Amino acid sequence: MLRRLIATLLMILIMAGLSARASEEKQQILVFAAASLKGPLDEAATAFTERTGLPVAISYAGSQALARQIEAGAEAALVITADEDWMNWLDERHLIDRASRRDLLGNSLVMIAPATAPQTFAVEAGMDLRARLGEGRLALGDPGAVPAGKYAREALTALGLWEGVADRLLPAENVRVALSYVARGEAPLGIVYATDAKSEPSVIVAGHIPEGAHKAIVYPAAVAKRGGEAAAELLRYLNSAEGFATFQRVGFKRPGATD
Repeated sequence: MLRRLIATLLMILIMAGLSARASEEKQQILVFAAASLKGPLDEAATAFTERTGLPVAISYAGSQALARQIEAGAEAALVITADEDWMNWLDERHLIDRASRRDLLGNSLVMIAPATAPQTFAVEAGMDLRARLGEGRLALGDPGAVPAGKYAREALTALGLWEGVADRLLPAENVRVALSYVARGEAPLGIVYATDAKSEPSVIVAGHIPEGAHKAIVYPAAVAKRGGEAAAELLRYLNSAEGFATFQRVGFKRPGATD
């Protein structure tokens, strides 16, 4: 009888432990976020967990890759893209909670060069960008899909510079890869977000892309259809003054703000 009682108690304890673990796993908030957010978003997520006890896991990639993974069934709870197009794409497929959507952050574009081969110039209509490349190529996010690349193409087109370099591109799967090409000296110039340039000591800002040459850079965020109240709570925190301060320290802006 005693052995049976002990065995029963052990089974109850084991089941309670498994239940607690399952509950903890359910509470974990999986965030799909644009690659350019790595660093400050990690810091903000850590602060949120310390405040609430809710664990956060973050998957970083290009916005286009994240959107397609969610369409394929990835169980993201919160999604943050680097442009409105991919968030609209998710919305059209009923993969986000439209009411939860917020324009979270803003950014700007810069031209970068390796710190070992610095050059600075004004990015403006009439400049000879091709000559600045020498025998090299211009690193940027894939302009057909990656938000940073799409913004870059729009800006260079507006400035009349796109046709001169369209055959001299080094496209990347996301903006952080484009940043790494320049940091390693594989490209003499690249176009990335200002916050990316600030995060990488191996590059310098060669010039600033005029903000009026492309549409405003906006990072929308929304709770995914498979998300819940915990994801909504995280989004509220990221959008709060405390949450935004983490991003502001590395150069992000509120949407619509100018330098």
